[in-house]
Amino acid sequence: MLSSRTCVGVVFGGDSGEHAVSILSAITVVKALRGGENRHHFDVIPIYIDKKGFWNAPEIGEQVLTNGIFPKEECIASKNERGFISFPVECEKIQVWFPVLHGPNGEDGSIQGLFQLTKKPFVGSGVLASALGMDKVAMKAAFSAAGLSQVPYQFFNASDLNNEESLASIFKNIESAINYPCFVKPANLGSSLGISKVFERKQLKEGLQQAASFDQRIIVEQGVQARELECAVLGGNEIEASIVGEIIFNADWYDYETKYSSEHSQALIPAPLPPSIKKEVQEQALKAFNTIDAKGLARVDFFYDDVSNQLWINEINTLPGFTSQSMYPMLWEASGLTTEDLVCKLVQTASNKSNLNQ
Repeated sequence: MLSSRTCVGVVFGGDSGEHAVSILSAITVVKALRGGENRHHFDVIPIYIDKKGFWNAPEIGEQVLTNGIFPKEECIASKNERGFISFPVECEKIQVWFPVLHGPNGEDGSIQGLFQLTKKPFVGSGVLASALGMDKVAMKAAFSAAGLSQVPYQFFNASDLNNEESLASIFKNIESAINYPCFVKPANLGSSLGISKVFERKQLKEGLQQAASFDQRIIVEQGVQARELECAVLGGNEIEASIVGEIIFNADWYDYETKYSSEHSQALIPAPLPPSIKKEVQEQALKAFNTIDAKGLARVDFFYDDVSNQLWINEINTLPGFTSQSMYPMLWEASGLTTEDLVCKLVQTASNKSNLNQ
């Protein structure tokens, strides 16, 4: 149980390509923690990590939350610094960490290890689950071992692209085992950043080079004609799955621009599906959550071919977005849990310290 008032440190921003998305998510989370009944239970300290990785004092965090953007350089104390130096002094008051970070250095286990060293509870998964959920190569291996169906894929090292013989071998392997169209992805990134849909060899080479600019490991997946389904998971020792939603978009695929633009995509909640498929999605979402030993929250994404009735798991996101376009809070809202109640439950899952012994 939470004490009468709990000091929550909301950490957001970060040295990641998803910096801007993190700010938008943090605005939602902080508003919910300070709204309704939550305002009687939580004190919020916003800690903004700038694009250089420096942890700024709460007054800077408040400024970013108010403006929704990275502040002017002259307002940042870290303009000549790089990376984590120390916790702002106000962090001593924090009782529960609430990371609202996306991408490398935020949801890959790095900051979770730092939180664990403070011996204070934190929202979300620990080091192992965060790392597995972030790295698509490791994640897919774990899902395969658990018997979860996935589309055919291969992975490569970015260094192989610099060798003509290795590159020729990559082309041959992809074209024989996967063929076109296919998706080329950095192994460690989110929000559809760095992803390309390719239809022939020239595009494949360009897509591999683009993915390599984001990460040292690259995933290539077979393209399938399928609907995109999502299910949210919540809980600590006991977990539950939300109703199932579907992403409808008027683009060739669900890229970054489509994902964060209401003009190009919309959520259909609940998804119009046969009851058996809804149940299977929920069961597989819970299985994926347990497979990587996730805690607190996650969004699990699926592909569904309603012609062949085939369901494939796509990925798990252990720190899903909380923007106005984000499925995680919308799925729980449709399941009967307001965003204010949702963030309260997330703090409670952290406060039982179930994620400190990972």
